[in-house]
Amino acid sequence: MARIEFKQVRHAYPPPPGQPPVYALKEVDQVWEDGGAYALLGPSGCGKTTLLNTISGLLTPSEGTILFDDVEVTRLPTVQRQIAQVFQFPVVYDTMTVYDNLAFPLRNRGIAEDRVRARVEEIAAMLDLTDRLRQRAAGLTADGKQKISLGRGLVREDVNAILFDEPLTVIDPHLKWQLRSKLKELHQQIGVTMIYVTHDQVEALTFADRVVVMYDGAVVQVGTPVELFSQPNHTFVGYFIGSPGMNVLPCELDHGRPVFHGLPVDTRHPASGDLGGKLEIGVRPEFVHFADRGIPVQIEKVEDLGRYQVVTALHGSDTIKMVVGEDERVPSENPQIAFDPEYTRIYHDDWVVGGQAS
Repeated sequence: MARIEFKQVRHAYPPPPGQPPVYALKEVDQVWEDGGAYALLGPSGCGKTTLLNTISGLLTPSEGTILFDDVEVTRLPTVQRQIAQVFQFPVVYDTMTVYDNLAFPLRNRGIAEDRVRARVEEIAAMLDLTDRLRQRAAGLTADGKQKISLGRGLVREDVNAILFDEPLTVIDPHLKWQLRSKLKELHQQIGVTMIYVTHDQVEALTFADRVVVMYDGAVVQVGTPVELFSQPNHTFVGYFIGSPGMNVLPCELDHGRPVFHGLPVDTRHPASGDLGGKLEIGVRPEFVHFADRGIPVQIEKVEDLGRYQVVTALHGSDTIKMVVGEDERVPSENPQIAFDPEYTRIYHDDWVVGGQAS
């Protein structure tokens, strides 16, 4: 296992002739601590796989330094980094048995056969593959083959990290939860550094202890699932995490306090003075409630989702989402709403500003 550190890492793929380079990875300074469970979360094209491949050595970054336990590995090939990688589509040898597939990485490194057998049986038990060890891989379903891929990543004991590039994409939805839970359980058992790429917030938040959120080639926030939900540092984090995502509304500032369409909004995180540029307030639907005196709205839609209701309200041309209790009455006449001041934040050019009010 290893502590992985990026220092000012950037990467651009070769551009068409006569055009400037476009960076798939903007400057990344990031540490993955030894033994941690991390997720790289973001939309397609944000740089997640590029970042993962620079960790593994499949890509050499255009700029910057990569360290494993303070030793530079920036230009070392994958084999010298001791990395195991599990890809989006299962990589298995159909003509081999499940046992031989799992044993392949160990045999390829000259491990003694008795140790191979012990390790394969141990990993097979973890993945519920014991009763299929003598079966040819060709006869397995997609989730069974992906279990083999996972097992081949886990079977080696000399790896610095195991990297997962959207490994559950081809798995049926009802089986994804089982495999996510199994991965989490395996991490707790073996303690190896795991980095998991996904665009699915549920996968990221259920697997990882810390989530690295990426947007447009940059890391915009790193935190626990609770931190990302309650304290989004960037409007993209608020929008991308949560269902519905965070309300992001235009505002102005009056002595550091937000004003929404002429209406003052209370926050415990005022800005230090007035700012130029794009100004917005962000508040999650869970922290919006009906009030006797507040922002007048029109109710556009109420969705009953069983344990709660999602209310879509309009103030002028701005849409505001709310999450209210399943038994809470939605006013039919002159509804007004208010925001929880503790969870109402000011954003300047998409980044959170403001400190604790005195």
